Amino acid sequence: MIPASSDTVSSDTAASNTAASNTARPDDAGPPAADACRALDPAEMAEKLKLWARELGFQQLGITDTDLDAHEARLNRWLEAGYHGDMDYMARHGTKRTRPAELEPGTLRIISVRMDYLPPEVETTRVLAQPERAYVARYALGRDYHKLIRKRLTQLAQKLQKEIGDFGFRAFVDSAPVMERALAQKAGIGWFGKNAMILNPKAGSLFFLGELYTDLPLPVDQPFERDHCGKCTRCQTWCPTGAIVDDKVIDARRCISYLTIEKHGPIPLEYRHAMGNRVFGCDDCQLVCPFTRFTRATREQDFAPRHALDRARLVDLFNWSEPEFLENTQGSAIRRLGYERWLRNLAVGLGNAPFSEEIISALRARLAWPSDMVREHIRWALAEQTRKRDEHQKPVSAPLIEAGFEDIIARQPA
Repeated sequence: MIPASSDTVSSDTAASNTAASNTARPDDAGPPAADACRALDPAEMAEKLKLWARELGFQQLGITDTDLDAHEARLNRWLEAGYHGDMDYMARHGTKRTRPAELEPGTLRIISVRMDYLPPEVETTRVLAQPERAYVARYALGRDYHKLIRKRLTQLAQKLQKEIGDFGFRAFVDSAPVMERALAQKAGIGWFGKNAMILNPKAGSLFFLGELYTDLPLPVDQPFERDHCGKCTRCQTWCPTGAIVDDKVIDARRCISYLTIEKHGPIPLEYRHAMGNRVFGCDDCQLVCPFTRFTRATREQDFAPRHALDRARLVDLFNWSEPEFLENTQGSAIRRLGYERWLRNLAVGLGNAPFSEEIISALRARLAWPSDMVREHIRWALAEQTRKRDEHQKPVSAPLIEAGFEDIIARQPA
């Protein structure tokens, strides 16, 4: 997922601004939610929610209140520093992002959930060490997670409705102005790592987050206060572009996830070599984290790699026609990138790949592409390929492998 600073760079960094909601209260819906919850035992309701969450495929559920004052101050400092780059939407909604009841009136509690996403037997750092292959952030290998998790959250709320009657709720999955990581920390899901990701001591950080805003006065869980990072600075040291500019602070303008997913214009020259073969997102700050070794394999078949995206060659993806791109990314988080930026990113990857006549031919075949941005990236890639040919290219280095970082292979779930 995409690194963020207290929910400043959203990890698809991206999303449809849609949410499932149920705020209507028909005349025969029964007592108001607060009365229904009082008629039952709130602690029992919370326990049932956690049980149902596991049955629905979530690995953890926590409950928190709506107080995000401390996170609001940090978000404002981050925005003032300009670290959000072109993501104007981060500042567009005023205080709705940090004051849940302004976004969804009547909200008293937020139910936060996490779901593991790394498929079993999928390689990670080893692919980064194969520069002719494309590295796609591991969360994006399968079907788009937004719909799946939002549907499960809605099912969770409906289970509770059967117990207590109608109540107000709204489900979010990396959508709308929601401080999902701040809420997860307050709900006890994990702590903020130095890479601004939520880390769990038993699961690392390769998981999705989702939220249910609700008007139910449920008991809250203890926030995850302890910081287990200690003196470790691996994520900061091994960020390819130095985007982690301070503890828990990301300069999105330098982050490969931002550059390959959120940025609409040309990728700055100073970051193209550092991109390597990363063509959609970047996982490096997570892969080097000591807690990532506790990653459990997802049980969700929807997250399994599609179209061999976990091991595809850069040149094969670059050769997709636009209809092939649209067909092969249907139902995928990659679709939102669009074909133009797909070619842009892959051109950079091809420029960074070892010299190959096949790559030269593929790039030349698109030199007349109608997009100025794509043509410029192709010319850059051709110049890089020509330079490598003329300089009798040396073997491409693989920093993480050479530094001794083992491939992260998800363990089977308990």
